[in-house]
Amino acid sequence: MSAKVMSASGNVTEYVTTMIGGQLFGLPIARVQDVFMPERLTLVPLAAAEVAGVLNLRGRIVTAIDMRTRLGLEKREDDRPSMAVGVDLRGESYGLLSDSIGEVLKLSDDGCEENPVNLDPRMAKISSGVHRLDGHLMVVLDVDKILEMSGDAKAA
Repeated sequence: MSAKVMSASGNVTEYVTTMIGGQLFGLPIARVQDVFMPERLTLVPLAAAEVAGVLNLRGRIVTAIDMRTRLGLEKREDDRPSMAVGVDLRGESYGLLSDSIGEVLKLSDDGCEENPVNLDPRMAKISSGVHRLDGHLMVVLDVDKILEMSGDAKAA
């Protein structure tokens, strides 16, 4: 599946959208393996705070990364279950836990801007740019930067 397609105005990238702490984020669909609702997380003793646990997803061991913790946000107060976006880095599987998963958006690469100077520094560290949408600012997540911040992804 190709995430980039040619349009009359240039390249278009598809993004899986997700909400974390009221902020809209987009993950390039080319990096997304699956979307799932994590069940039965097993805690990992002495793991970094952002590692919510591990789970078995169709025979693969997936490390669940709590994106709220990664971004320095407080835990959710509601009881709704988290959703996860499955991604891979160097053959390891990760699930990025978020509040909710939205739709897939096709956005022109021409509309992607550099991070604004007033973007929260925690978000800027894991962002490869932003798209200004009607009433929202979608922060484009850089999967490599998200997982490189974690000690469990540095080995290789």
